[in-house]
Amino acid sequence: MRILHKNNIIDLFVWVDDSLPKELRYSRKLGNNNCRKVGRPAALSVSETITILLFSNLTAPQKLLKDVWKWAITNHSDDFKVPCYSKFIEHCHKAIPHMERLLKELLVSDANLRFIDSTMLPVCRQCRADNHRVAKDYANWGKNHQGWWYGFKLHAAIDEHGNLAAIWFTPANEADSQQIPKLVDDNTDVAVGDGGYNAEVMRRHMWRDHKCYVLAPPHPKQNKKLSRKIQIELLKAREKIECVFDYLKNHLNLVTSFPRSINGYFLNYLRNLLGYQIGKLMGLI
Repeated sequence: MRILHKNNIIDLFVWVDDSLPKELRYSRKLGNNNCRKVGRPAALSVSETITILLFSNLTAPQKLLKDVWKWAITNHSDDFKVPCYSKFIEHCHKAIPHMERLLKELLVSDANLRFIDSTMLPVCRQCRADNHRVAKDYANWGKNHQGWWYGFKLHAAIDEHGNLAAIWFTPANEADSQQIPKLVDDNTDVAVGDGGYNAEVMRRHMWRDHKCYVLAPPHPKQNKKLSRKIQIELLKAREKIECVFDYLKNHLNLVTSFPRSINGYFLNYLRNLLGYQIGKLMGLI
């Protein structure tokens, strides 16, 4: 496992800046219509904002953006001109579409073996769900073996090395099996899931459209089925994706109830998923 040092933030900035479109590279004056703005340039460019969010996630994961802001001022005031907290939040929200683009480019979309699953993303405690307003129009109630929760679901697919291959967000009440088309493509030969992906109609649909075989254990109430040794081994290896969810939640603070807008929730999920993917590809995780 590699260890990042303070000066590695420059290396990360160079990679982020090179990955963004040419008109956004280290630009502080370009608006949404790519026209020059009148007045002082912004304190942070899009590249610098994304670099701060990602490097904080890779070295000292923070729960709050305010903690990220304090961390940047304390440790990297010589590297970046960090603005006041309110302006820093504006820069972070403006960087959302560019972070989404980076994550899509880093997904291992050519993985032919995928492990698929979903995990709960509560937005508040159950006792506060009736009064929750921030995600009221988007979140919903869901239930699994761990009980009820109010919020979203993260549906994800990983390859055999733990790299993210596909992600999809839904309200908590959406069925797992209905999200399979979002997690596989024509490159996928085998998708391994739990009992929630054992819907026969969807499995046939995936084979017809993508030639993808969806492997899932039978429901406890169903009759027992014959399995080959390779199928048993793949079902045992499905725990890999549960380990990924555990790392995202317990080490990178994926679950949160602090944002005050729906974009704030998405920004938190995005910076953690992107940080995980970069860390995994760089051998930091």
